[in-house]
Amino acid sequence: MSPRPLLIIATGAPPPAIRARFGGYTGWFLHAMRWPRVQALTVQVDRDQALPAPGAVCGALITGSAAMVSERLDWSERTAGWLRAAMDARLPLFGVCYGHQLLAHALGGRVDYHPQGREIGTQDIERLGADGALDALAPLPQRFAAHTTHLQSVLEAPAGARVLARSAHDPHQILMYGDCAVTTQFHPEFSSDNMRAHLRIRAAKLREEGLDMRALLAAVRPTPWARRLLRGFARHCAMGREDTLRAAA
Repeated sequence: MSPRPLLIIATGAPPPAIRARFGGYTGWFLHAMRWPRVQALTVQVDRDQALPAPGAVCGALITGSAAMVSERLDWSERTAGWLRAAMDARLPLFGVCYGHQLLAHALGGRVDYHPQGREIGTQDIERLGADGALDALAPLPQRFAAHTTHLQSVLEAPAGARVLARSAHDPHQILMYGDCAVTTQFHPEFSSDNMRAHLRIRAAKLREEGLDMRALLAAVRPTPWARRLLRGFARHCAMGREDTLRAAA
């Protein structure tokens, strides 16, 4: 039996200028996770590509998107249904930005535009308490840096979700569900160069919103602790692949 692939649920694509320089979402995540491309399956759900059965993959990662969860687009709602089935199957899940919001929506939380507007740039994230399941992915320090860019947020977490980190702007930076699903509002897959590029392509809009571009660019810095979460998730999925191989032996 072949080992099960890691599923990348792509919910959109980077802006053309970003894609031309850095490639697509799948590459960002696989590089950050150190996961072989040949052992990954990407499904572009915003193009109505069909998702496999949860049991056919060793885990799933849900990307960011320019879409808004509150739009309740058909492809997004279908993906929310798949995520509920994946949770029932105890499939390891990692959601980022849109993926973070979509899983919260799928499980009964409330997602909408943040009342204080946009969060963007490298932010200080504060960990809330200790959680053994999160520590198994990455034993994060009390405060660490992470890259952000979003207009919508999880305004109300679903019942049973554990709120494990916040920023000054957003109280739900890390959510965890049981011991198999974790989501982040921040972008652990971003490099510092990627973050700067996102700031620069939005420069005119950010200035219109009264944000200080010089200060935002000066605050960009490496985010190794955030990336360790992805690498911990990769290890968790790899263990599941090894279990599959042992069962087939």
